[in-house]
Amino acid sequence: MFSRIMSRLEILVFALTISVLFSGSTLIVADQTERVRVYTRVVEFDYFEWTVNAIGVKLVQATLHTPNYYDEYNQHQIVLDYLKLTDEIIQQEYQLKIIFSDPNIQNPDSVSKAQQAHLNQLYESQRKLASTAEAVLEQQISEILREQGLTEIVLPIPPVLFHITPLPYNLIISPRNNIQQEESISLVPDLPVNIQVDLENKIDKALNVSSLVVPVGGIGSYPTMIERSTSLNWLSSTIAHEWIHNWLELRPLGKSYEITNELRTMNETTASIAGDEIGRLFIQKFYPELLTKENGNISVNFPSSRPDPNDLPRLQFDFRAEMHKTRISVDDQLAKGKVDEAESYMESRRQVFWDNGYAIRKLNQAYFAFYGAYADLPGGAAGEDPVGPAVRALRAQSPTLVVFLKKISQMTTFDELKAAVSK
Repeated sequence: MFSRIMSRLEILVFALTISVLFSGSTLIVADQTERVRVYTRVVEFDYFEWTVNAIGVKLVQATLHTPNYYDEYNQHQIVLDYLKLTDEIIQQEYQLKIIFSDPNIQNPDSVSKAQQAHLNQLYESQRKLASTAEAVLEQQISEILREQGLTEIVLPIPPVLFHITPLPYNLIISPRNNIQQEESISLVPDLPVNIQVDLENKIDKALNVSSLVVPVGGIGSYPTMIERSTSLNWLSSTIAHEWIHNWLELRPLGKSYEITNELRTMNETTASIAGDEIGRLFIQKFYPELLTKENGNISVNFPSSRPDPNDLPRLQFDFRAEMHKTRISVDDQLAKGKVDEAESYMESRRQVFWDNGYAIRKLNQAYFAFYGAYADLPGGAAGEDPVGPAVRALRAQSPTLVVFLKKISQMTTFDELKAAVSK
């Protein structure tokens, strides 16, 4: 009986959340947006269609209340089986790509026939398991949120709802003479890299801006969109990160996301800090066997037969420190009006990163405008931007995560944050 009551309550809260989040959205039409969309309209992502489909999936999940059919052990196993299936699919996709890339294979369709059939079987198995695995993860993360005081009565509001799916790319637009995100337009997930480059070049030339198509790991739609991964640590922190965005959207800070770049950085840094904390607590409570101790620090390890890029030999090179240095120099040159010099410098620095194992396709103002907003750790693409350190300072001063979130969620200016930190 309690389970049925909770299921109905979840559906009601879900419906109310959908109405609040969508009614709170404001369509901002700007001249530059329309000028950019001349080039992007045919490859833009359709959020409406995706959301309708995802809502259908989640309503079925809520009606069935699937996780309650399994005990804790089997819930645990469902998630691990899903991750292992994902890992095998990624390996098989890679092998298929190699077959079609090998110039010595004359008929790749014939050679790969059995492998493609096996891959289709894996896709079907994963499809059957995905809905239940997502529902289990939603329930487990909701429990962590409850323990942290981030629920209203018995439920997180909004409810934790996500869907693992191919994610759209983001086209980021920044002025050339200073680093500032002016536009962010979502593009279809399967956009080939040559089309991305051609799109950037056309926009840069026509509008005299700096543009970059970037991949993302999650999007704070509702339900939220999460990229597939074999890392449970990454998945949990990303699910929590995007839930925090939805939680903030119901409060002043989230509603102010688009007003200034400072507020965007406050939002993103807050979501990153909270997402990582919630993700660690999630692993510790539900998947402790994935924890390992290294140098006294707890880390997460999900065994995989694929090599970890971080384990490959690499020269001593501090990526965050070097990117931090690059951003400071670029800001200084742009402040002096040396736009061409700054762009030449960024290209030379990109080659340095490339030579040290970091395959950055393009390093420009748009790159820093996007990645600089994620300032939950010192250094990196944020440069000397004071917003990230102020958010980190407020978290350090707060006795608990919920105290930090409730305090910063009511802010609508960077000045409020500075004043709170200086107390």
